[in-house]
Amino acid sequence: MVNENIKKRFMEIVGEDNFFDSPSEMLTYSYDGTPEFQSMPDGVIAPRSTEEIAAVVKICSEQEIPIVPRGSGTNLSAGTCPTSGGIVLLFKHLNQIKEIDEDNLTVTVEPGVITLDMIHAVEAKGLFYPPDPSSMKISTIGGNVSENSGGLRGLKYGVTKDYVLGMTVVVANGDIIHLGGKLTKDVAGYDLKSLFVGAEGTLGIVTEVILKLIPIPETKQTVLAVYDDIQAAADSVSAIISNKIIPATLEFLDQGTIRVVEDFAHVGLPTEASAILLIEQDGPAAVVASDIEKITAVCKENKAVSVQAAATEEEAEGLRTARRSALAALARLRPTTILEDATVPRSMVAPMVKAINDIAEKHQVTICTFGHAGDGNLHPTCLTDARDKEEMERVEKAFADIFQTSIDMGGTITGEHGVGEMKAPYLHLKLGQEGIAAMQAIKTGLDPKNIMNPKKIFGEVKPKEVTS
Repeated sequence: MVNENIKKRFMEIVGEDNFFDSPSEMLTYSYDGTPEFQSMPDGVIAPRSTEEIAAVVKICSEQEIPIVPRGSGTNLSAGTCPTSGGIVLLFKHLNQIKEIDEDNLTVTVEPGVITLDMIHAVEAKGLFYPPDPSSMKISTIGGNVSENSGGLRGLKYGVTKDYVLGMTVVVANGDIIHLGGKLTKDVAGYDLKSLFVGAEGTLGIVTEVILKLIPIPETKQTVLAVYDDIQAAADSVSAIISNKIIPATLEFLDQGTIRVVEDFAHVGLPTEASAILLIEQDGPAAVVASDIEKITAVCKENKAVSVQAAATEEEAEGLRTARRSALAALARLRPTTILEDATVPRSMVAPMVKAINDIAEKHQVTICTFGHAGDGNLHPTCLTDARDKEEMERVEKAFADIFQTSIDMGGTITGEHGVGEMKAPYLHLKLGQEGIAAMQAIKTGLDPKNIMNPKKIFGEVKPKEVTS
């Protein structure tokens, strides 16, 4: 698809050093964090500016060459796997924090900036960017925007979309558009900015982002609630919220996850527990103290075996780090680890946890569950082996049942990982064919040649059926 003439044209734009097409280089970008998806691109391009991206896109539009924008490749729904070939677009040169505006409480960044690097930069100014995906040490802001990433603090502070004020985007014909800005209010036309957040690169390429900041919280406190009954832990989540307390973090780990994470992180998690809740509150010291006291009482009322506060910030950070390492810890157990993120209303966390366990038993597969229980975003994680085709069939059926159960409980098939190509067959469960058609009309209007990350979200496969 990319012949020598087109290759030469790309090199004239970005330089010979920024076009890669050797087998080893293309292999590196043939997959992301999603099991069982891999496909070689026709070339890899690392542009140095918005203008270079626009010039590359114009050639791709002219030649109908697919484009897959890619950050660090941590995607968990095959959203950055080049399954249609074409060009993988890297942002390794677009990795600058361009401005921290303390007057307007904004930060302007390029898409290749590592999330945690930006968080540290704004915190050095006494400011705060709340979205904190577990992959934040390696994930990029561009990827966060494309997937509308969440994180541990999503319950209280929201997700990426709640902090995007403006952006620069290159659309499928190579035009450059500027959306939003350093504004609290802006209703000049359609809210196109929000349309591109979570679009997974299917509508355009985000080349610069303006993000909202807030003052850094005065203090924070972390507690660990331990349960010998998984239902009691899930009930505590609902009870905390119904008592009108909104913690900054309210995380859930089941026993299987606890044991693996403790073996990995060695932070003193109670491996005999059936479940734990990691709870954190931040804000003014008096408010934090009051909320933690109330949270402790609620947990004990709901049969917590113990509720212990972290004695030091180091201990608290160890607990947070342990939670963030859950996927890495589980991935050591079997050759293939499939992490999902079925999401339900907060009040349905308890029945959803039970349903996941029942489905795992029904299909005889191993599923450990953890996640952002405070906002209903659970991560059922299946430990399996992609080489065992019979087992993988059971895994697929189990996840189909989990997605359907989530929908039946008023939830969705994905809370923060995106649809990508992996979940495209299940999108009809959430939107129906009418909803998919409406989305397809937007896609066709902005990308009539379907070159922007094709097959993602919509896919080219038949809808998956569920077994229950």
